[in-house]
Amino acid sequence: MITDTRTRRNSSFLEASEYQQPSARMNAASESQQEAGRMKSILSTRTKLKIGFWNVRTMYEAGKQAQVVREMKNNKLHILGVSECRWTDFGKIMTNSGEVIIYSGRKDGRHHEGVAIILSKAAGKSLIEYHPVSERMMRARLDTKPIKTSIIQVYSPTNEAEDETKQDFYEALQAELEKITKHDLTIIMGDFNAKIGQDNTGYERVMGKYGCGTMNENGEHLAEFCGNNNMVIGGTLFPHKDIHKLTWISPGGRDKNQIDHIVINGKWKRSLQDVRVRRGADVGSDHHLVTADFKLKLMKTIPKYSWKRFDVGKLSDTKTKQDFRLELKNRFSILQASDLDEEQIDEHWLKVKDTFNNASEKVIGFRKQIHKEWITPGTWKLIDSRKELKKRL
Repeated sequence: MITDTRTRRNSSFLEASEYQQPSARMNAASESQQEAGRMKSILSTRTKLKIGFWNVRTMYEAGKQAQVVREMKNNKLHILGVSECRWTDFGKIMTNSGEVIIYSGRKDGRHHEGVAIILSKAAGKSLIEYHPVSERMMRARLDTKPIKTSIIQVYSPTNEAEDETKQDFYEALQAELEKITKHDLTIIMGDFNAKIGQDNTGYERVMGKYGCGTMNENGEHLAEFCGNNNMVIGGTLFPHKDIHKLTWISPGGRDKNQIDHIVINGKWKRSLQDVRVRRGADVGSDHHLVTADFKLKLMKTIPKYSWKRFDVGKLSDTKTKQDFRLELKNRFSILQASDLDEEQIDEHWLKVKDTFNNASEKVIGFRKQIHKEWITPGTWKLIDSRKELKKRL
């Protein structure tokens, strides 16, 4: 059995201080010292990280948490971000099967909004710290190799919400993003209630051409946020059928929209391999589970190539010049050919080139690189004169 949500306050995995000290929301739950000895990387250049995000509508129902965790396991996810979990306060619990759930909810006791991140047993061991921000946002950091991964789980106000509410949300999101180390793989995911649309004119660096529908006001807010922070909306980059991109279906099935998104920093865009909807997953929500595959792609380091030049100055010596001519004559006598087909001309030219280079390397060798001092003797004299003048002062 998985720990029931209604009894989570009494769980031994939650410290009483987390409920008694609401002012410590931003700094609580940092466990880097305790977890350092048992961390294990779940993402590298050789391993694939599977992440999901889902508006489950609620986890404040008997058995709902167990259903969500089961679907997470069925889809072999390392991490599942949950929007609208409707849990109150904030904290960390562990299921009997080893999953770690960190969450952030309302402080007034109302079971509305709320976000959570569920970590598999392996991912739980990689958790460095987490920060509950509000009922609409939380941030976590994981120990992955060769860089760390920071995740922000969100539940955005609807498109019909007051402008001030939307502005407060994106200001809080910007503040959390600025707290993340710039070298981290940064992932922002959840229910943005934002329609991005197919037309990416003016937003080519922010999104691809594979969105759905028409951009709404929330979509403009998201696109502008990504543009200001060099981030990319992942669900628009892959040419799937619409049924594998539409994340929300209205009651009765009349309206279908793509409003749940995953956003990553543009630096690691190539590491995002796929984003798609998993229609088979079901927990009684009108939103579909969305999954994303990551595999780190590092920039290739191109080695500097230093050109070697033959020491042709040695040919001014009569004996060296004669030796070189004799070497070439002996080597070219082997390559003499009468009639060559067009297909054989290129091959013959490569042999001639190699013969000339080999003879040159054997007889005259390469020119030695001499690094000239950038300070001339005259400059050194001036420096010494200045030293003498200082001694007289």
